[in-house]
Amino acid sequence: MSSLTHIANDIPKSLISAELAQGRKSLNSVWNGVVPGIVLVAMISGVAFSARNVSGFALFSPMILAVVAGMIYSNVLGTPAHAKAGIAFSQRRLLRFAIVLLGFQLTLGQVVSIGAGGVGIVALTLGATFVFTITLGRLIGVDAKLAQLIAAGTSICGASAIVATNIVTDARDEDVTYAVASITLFGTVAMLGFPLLAPVLGLDQHAFGLWAGASIHEVAQVIGAGFQNGTQSGEIATVAKLTRVAMLAPMVIALGLMARRKSSDQTAARPPMPWFVAAFVAVVALNSLVTVPPEVKSAMALATTIMLTMGLAAMGLQADISQLRSRGLRPLALAFSAFLFIGCFSLMLVKLV
Repeated sequence: MSSLTHIANDIPKSLISAELAQGRKSLNSVWNGVVPGIVLVAMISGVAFSARNVSGFALFSPMILAVVAGMIYSNVLGTPAHAKAGIAFSQRRLLRFAIVLLGFQLTLGQVVSIGAGGVGIVALTLGATFVFTITLGRLIGVDAKLAQLIAAGTSICGASAIVATNIVTDARDEDVTYAVASITLFGTVAMLGFPLLAPVLGLDQHAFGLWAGASIHEVAQVIGAGFQNGTQSGEIATVAKLTRVAMLAPMVIALGLMARRKSSDQTAARPPMPWFVAAFVAVVALNSLVTVPPEVKSAMALATTIMLTMGLAAMGLQADISQLRSRGLRPLALAFSAFLFIGCFSLMLVKLV
């Protein structure tokens, strides 16, 4: 014990003080660099969740409201410089973890429950819509990265797919915001209008559920439209939509391979299998093999929504409205065309099956 005391006494006090000062400086750097931005993002997300209690806003998910609130804040008040590190953390890290947690909302058994015909309708609609949107975007002169975001949001699962796709495509924040806004607009139109068309088109609850799940953009919008037409319709619509969500992983991998093939520098190209996609697949497999308690699933669903909301609030904080206006109406026309295509194409398949 005395030897340890001698060793401690032999260490210069100035060295200990310098180490402690360096530690405090590093801690303060992390605190001042990341925390203010996270706090700002959390406040805007809280506003988004609270706004859903206001009449008329309950139709929109907190993710969408957070984008709008973030845009209003940044373009009216401006984004503080000291908050940018925390905003970037929310936009990148939290969104990746949220995509992984989406896997807890899906099992392979759910996919099987809608039958081979249902899975085929979902897969064909997704693939055809994605190809149609990319091709039309090229023809009318929409930026390729923005067209990919609109294609992913329309064909797969709205804002979540846009976020996941952007990790591979690396589009500008304004492009992400534009894609989310346009997808929200036409997804809301589908949510409100499709149930009114069910009797006109002669669709029973099973057929309407498949149509809604295969064509409407956001998960929340699918649930809203499906259950508006009946319990059976709502359940089938939800499973069909979650089947589309499961196809997010192969789509992102395919986009990664495309990006790698187009890159002249193969070593600098992004890997075709981002870690969050592999983790998403692993979580789906775990959720399929192990019975996860309902309370745990509920907690995971809430955590997913919160992290997606914070990530999209961060995107809104970095969006410049003037740059959104500079994109013009062509991307909006592309999103509208994709909305019409996915609705008509999936309806045709449902009628045939």
